[in-house]
Amino acid sequence: MDHSLPLITTLVGGLVLAYIFGMLASRLRISPMVGYLAAGVVCGPFTPGYVADLQLAPELAEIGVILLMFGVGLHFSVKDLLSVKHIAIPGAIVQITLATLLGLGLSQLLGWSITAGIVFGLALSTASTVVLLRALESRGQVDTKEGRIAIGWLIVEDLVMVLALVLLPILANLQQGDETLTLAHVLWDLGFTLAKVAAFIALMAIGGRRLIPWLLARTAATGSRELFTLSVLSCSLGIAFGAVKLFGVSFALGAFFAGVVMNSSHLSHKAANDTLPLQDAFAVLFFVSVGMLFDPTILLREPLAVLATIFVIVIGKSVAAFAIVRLFGHSQRTALTISASLAQVGEFSFILMGLGVMLDLVPNVARDLVLVGACFSIMLNPLVFNQAERWLRRHPESHPEESPPQCPLQGHVVVVGADGIGSHLIRQLHEKGQAMVVIDSDERLLAPWRAQGITCLAGHPIQNDLLSVALPDASWLLITLEDSLLAGEVAAAAREQGALLRIAACGQQAEEVHHLRVRGVNLVIQHQEEAARRLCQLAMQSAPAEPRSA
Repeated sequence: MDHSLPLITTLVGGLVLAYIFGMLASRLRISPMVGYLAAGVVCGPFTPGYVADLQLAPELAEIGVILLMFGVGLHFSVKDLLSVKHIAIPGAIVQITLATLLGLGLSQLLGWSITAGIVFGLALSTASTVVLLRALESRGQVDTKEGRIAIGWLIVEDLVMVLALVLLPILANLQQGDETLTLAHVLWDLGFTLAKVAAFIALMAIGGRRLIPWLLARTAATGSRELFTLSVLSCSLGIAFGAVKLFGVSFALGAFFAGVVMNSSHLSHKAANDTLPLQDAFAVLFFVSVGMLFDPTILLREPLAVLATIFVIVIGKSVAAFAIVRLFGHSQRTALTISASLAQVGEFSFILMGLGVMLDLVPNVARDLVLVGACFSIMLNPLVFNQAERWLRRHPESHPEESPPQCPLQGHVVVVGADGIGSHLIRQLHEKGQAMVVIDSDERLLAPWRAQGITCLAGHPIQNDLLSVALPDASWLLITLEDSLLAGEVAAAAREQGALLRIAACGQQAEEVHHLRVRGVNLVIQHQEEAARRLCQLAMQSAPAEPRSA
């Protein structure tokens, strides 16, 4: 390894290996996430060959966490956040308490101190931001009720972990017998931390809500695409960094509130699209960095402890979350989605254990167990989601909240996507009296059309199997999604169901057109060609301008 170029070699090595193993995982019909973790193991210090920079990789991964939470905030309104506070706040606190007790119980079996057990349990209680969002995004559930609860739950966990990081030095002083430490000192530290968090949220709600949209609008007025992208990155990364340095808030939490504030701008959709490629690239580096920390020898050194740790993360936390959500009166689907989302650990667990080892609160083996638990739980998380979906299909609920969607129409049009082009298409079809079914994962986009009597189905068109409800007796499937890869998967899913209908979708480049046609699309509308055709029609229909008199 050329140590004179650690940043470039880490980026290139991590991304190339992630691509190779991600493609291999995809060929084996398992989640690419597993491939990214395997790439990290290969370029980690515990396997022979190339070794990436162990200092740079986690920092690059943190950028992915910031951009992901910023993107979530762009689609997550304050109203949505407050709407789930009654389940997210008590649910997260109870779940953290139960998971911590499970970790404490395991630590006692391993002969550790109570302090070490509490820190170990806290590390097992918090879920990974990146894994949770990736799972929800792949199923189109970020904007659903379940997704909003999971994200609100995650925010509460982040706040609790911020307080835990403040408490660890206090615990260390107590363990070392510091006589100068009093209850007043403890309460002062906690109160000061809460005050800083409240000050940050107030600053973002009052000052940020005015400044950030104004800044985006002024930057967009310059007409420079790169300046607009820079403004978005400056806001997301700058606010996240300032939140950590000035207010003691986590990177993820700071970036999330920056996105929530930017949501009030009419340019938020463009901001989300501009940061999406960076989100994907750095999120991959997060999984690579997790894999790099995995030491395979622990499987031989502590096999029973490893199994017990994985059991607490995947089974213990899931059962606790499921019971909590059900006790609050929510459906089985909601409870299973939340429990599957939380059946893993990630970035905050590593930070907590790293500080715990540095303060001599936990043994080194505790950090190794958390790391191996993170790797296996992340690999198992897609399987947990799949099993939850299969169980729900075998045991459908008659709960009114989960009543199966109905589509009594015949000869109708199915529109996938209610944003952008989809919104204009739906309006024009409705004005012409065309019967249709609209599918979108964002209930907020569907609400105004449903109010006008249009049949709307909320959820991911593939994962939630909504196509099987909407496609029978339909004449057209019109896919308005900007993501041509996802549009192709929707078309392929429709063809697999044997639907005898015509499919149209939108594409830009020749490669996208080819991909869509291979996946079963009959007609691909190219935006540039359609715009040119429309402009040409306007030019040919308009009368020539009157010549000016001399």
